[in-house]
Amino acid sequence: MNIPKLSKNKQFNNGGSEQYLFDHLLYCVKTETPEQVIERFHRLFIQAQGYDDQKVWECLANIIGNPQSSEQFPLILNRCCHILVNRWQLSPQTQGYIVDLINCFKYVPKSLHRGYVRTFSEQLRSCVRGFIDSDYYKQLKRLANVIGEGKMKKEEKKEEILGNLINRYPYLYDHCLLGVGSSIEQQQTVHKVKHELEKKFETHLSRFVTYQLRVAQKRDNGEAIDSRIITPVENPTLLSKRDLGRSLKQYVGAAENGYSYQEVSRSFLAHTQGVRNYQIFKDNLYEYITQSIDGKYGKNSFNKRLYEQFQGLYPEYNNKRPDEFLKTRTYSQIFNYLIVESPQNPNHLVFMDMISNMGTTKTVGLFLKLVLTCNRLKPYLEKRFSILFNHYESFTKDGAMWLVRSLEKVNVAFSVNFSNVDMSFLKRLYLPGR
Repeated sequence: MNIPKLSKNKQFNNGGSEQYLFDHLLYCVKTETPEQVIERFHRLFIQAQGYDDQKVWECLANIIGNPQSSEQFPLILNRCCHILVNRWQLSPQTQGYIVDLINCFKYVPKSLHRGYVRTFSEQLRSCVRGFIDSDYYKQLKRLANVIGEGKMKKEEKKEEILGNLINRYPYLYDHCLLGVGSSIEQQQTVHKVKHELEKKFETHLSRFVTYQLRVAQKRDNGEAIDSRIITPVENPTLLSKRDLGRSLKQYVGAAENGYSYQEVSRSFLAHTQGVRNYQIFKDNLYEYITQSIDGKYGKNSFNKRLYEQFQGLYPEYNNKRPDEFLKTRTYSQIFNYLIVESPQNPNHLVFMDMISNMGTTKTVGLFLKLVLTCNRLKPYLEKRFSILFNHYESFTKDGAMWLVRSLEKVNVAFSVNFSNVDMSFLKRLYLPGR
């Protein structure tokens, strides 16, 4: 087997050791079968002994032996994994090996010594266990769950927990599968998979709605429904057909006073363009939001609390004309308040209260209405839901069904309003005569 070697005169610095390791794995994944590469990866990082390339072993020793480099080891190992993942995700025939790669980490031997680590192999395995405890590994497992969906054997399928539904929500990927220090390979893989799954869902949703329309027309005309003529299409969401229908009508049709969310958002933008000062902008935005709040619920306490929240936002700018940056900061703070603030403070009582009083369809509709005023806001909303997803990741699907319904409806709302698939027939369906 031809494996690239360094010249005997090559002097390693830490960066050189890392790069040689990356180049070595890239060469192997290009020239060897996935089974051979996984066996190689297992010997190198899991068994941490018996590897057949001495120079690679020296590189790892150089990395582990340097305190600054060893602190970066989780990032280095993450890059190593994604060199393989990025190659294998290109073909359906090799995507299943990504699951096998991640499963390798289940078998890292525990340390035989407490305190002082005596051998280099134990030092390396200790660093690998540090990787397993990192966010890099958590993101990698989610990515394997997405790419490896349907590739695992039935007996290997896990209990239906929320975390296993990550493949359904591509809009979460930038926040759940990527993080600070994500490699170029990792970003490329995630963005490719994200766009593929978004297009797949949008296409299936379009086909399902078309199928439902054809079936309804047949029934209205008293005609029999022949599956040989009209091929059945499965509901691509976890919502019931009725709930999905209500959601589509809300997110595309006449949601407020006979107008769609897109229409009211355009009206709001026209009204606030060139607004004289920030206080007026806040007052207008407050009115824009409360128009979507059910009257009784709003009057009870919601509107008052929301108004107080607005008044506390950047009062030093109240008499100044707001620029786009200040407006965006305002929106982001409102999303923090309405949904959830941060992973460190995952309080989401306001969101739960809205769902309990307004239902998920109208609550998600309000968020969509805000995003439609500015496309830059979409990542802010995605980030809020990624925080909730991470917070409830280990819950069963039934134990967090309120969140599952919310995630599904955000997916529907995004698909019909920001899709690259032609959804114009939905507007003709839900906005008759317009």
